[in-house]
Amino acid sequence: MACLYILWSLLLFTLFPPSFADGLTLLAPSSVFEGDNIVLTCWEENNRKKQISFYKDGKKFSSSDELSSFPIQSALLSDSGIYFCTAASKILLRRETSSEKVKITVQELFLRPVLTASSYQPTEGSPVTLTCQTQLPPERSHVQLQFCFFRDSQVLGSGWSSSPELWIPALGTEDSGSYWCQAETVSHRIRKQSLRSQIHVRIPVSKVSLEAQAPGGQVMEGGKLVLLCSVAEGTGNITFSWHREATGTRLGKKTQGSLSAELEIPAVKESDGGKYLCRADNGHDTVQSQVLNILVRIPVSRPVLTLGAPRAQAEVGDVVELHCEFYLEDVTLGNSSAPSGGGSSFNLSLTAEHSGNYSCEADNGLGAQRSEALLLLISGPDGNRKSHVTAKVLGGLFGVLGSTGVALLCYCWSHKAPVCLGCYNNSKKHGLGGLIFSQIWRLVSPWSGCNKAGFTRSPLLLADRQLVGSCHLLCANMTA
Repeated sequence: MACLYILWSLLLFTLFPPSFADGLTLLAPSSVFEGDNIVLTCWEENNRKKQISFYKDGKKFSSSDELSSFPIQSALLSDSGIYFCTAASKILLRRETSSEKVKITVQELFLRPVLTASSYQPTEGSPVTLTCQTQLPPERSHVQLQFCFFRDSQVLGSGWSSSPELWIPALGTEDSGSYWCQAETVSHRIRKQSLRSQIHVRIPVSKVSLEAQAPGGQVMEGGKLVLLCSVAEGTGNITFSWHREATGTRLGKKTQGSLSAELEIPAVKESDGGKYLCRADNGHDTVQSQVLNILVRIPVSRPVLTLGAPRAQAEVGDVVELHCEFYLEDVTLGNSSAPSGGGSSFNLSLTAEHSGNYSCEADNGLGAQRSEALLLLISGPDGNRKSHVTAKVLGGLFGVLGSTGVALLCYCWSHKAPVCLGCYNNSKKHGLGGLIFSQIWRLVSPWSGCNKAGFTRSPLLLADRQLVGSCHLLCANMTA
């Protein structure tokens, strides 16, 4: 039976081939816009009763014995394609005719909207305007659109509006998020959504501070200095910069997403002392820190010991002046710079036992320095006269002691027994930095005061009510 049916179909196809455009026409618009209603009509001249079928891109999508029309409600872009229709008679010998093909193009009524913002990184408390941008073609300029704005999944404002703009008077940090908009026809047939845009509400920088970080808490010449600039608040990338106050010279600049930044000076010089400030800015207003004064401390230089004798060859009974002079640093006085240092002297009434090597030591709390040793030879009768040492301050300060601290001078004498002649805190009362200094002499007996290691100690006075250290007297043995 199947073979007979196939042979019969081939015979009919040979005797009555399908007729194309034999009085059959597909009526349809060639160009439409999204949202338009389309009616496809398959029209035949003789209008005989037939089965009507509609095809798109070669695929049948509708067939009816009653209707010769097919409606497409609210056309979409996907409805674009190649259309045709067929009509088949219902007689025993079935004969089908086909219409010419018609291309239908559905055009966009309006483009996908684009959300723009007056600022994508607004400052906290500032306003922002959102705009949902799209455009209608001239042929459909009469179509009315409405718009709606969203943050994440939350509707903004009053919802749908005929205005493509939304004004937000003041943004808070909680308003940071993903923003997008929708545009649709008033008839609700066509609705399109924009891509999402990120808006990050920034907090302006505030309370900018500058502090110095140095090993041991003291800025030492040759040491490392770190200037830390920090802010209490501020979002986003913050630009930090460091400046000398006097010249305004910028020493460095860093931009990073943190509340602080560091500028490192690996080897501090004396010229690095002075006033500094830093500035911070995250795109709103530049905020400046308080001025920070950096005092570079310089260790005391190696002192120089001189012996003042009344004759070329010292003799028993002569009075010898021992003078120790040291240097601290340059201190600015008004518009000029003067060396800061000092020295002190005392007189020594010589006996035969005072022959030996003499040296002095200076220490301003940043490291002790000892002078070169001087040899003192005494000629004259060798007797058992009691050693008489007269401590008398002849010198005092030579120059000015700055606020760097106190110079500690120690006189040491090497002889038959450990002998430390004196140790004192060499300074004077001065109005720099609010420090009050004193000058002290301390005599150490040749036969007592040094321990087995050859050291003795005596406490220093307080400088600005803080103990600045203690005196270390070096003692040695020497055979005359």
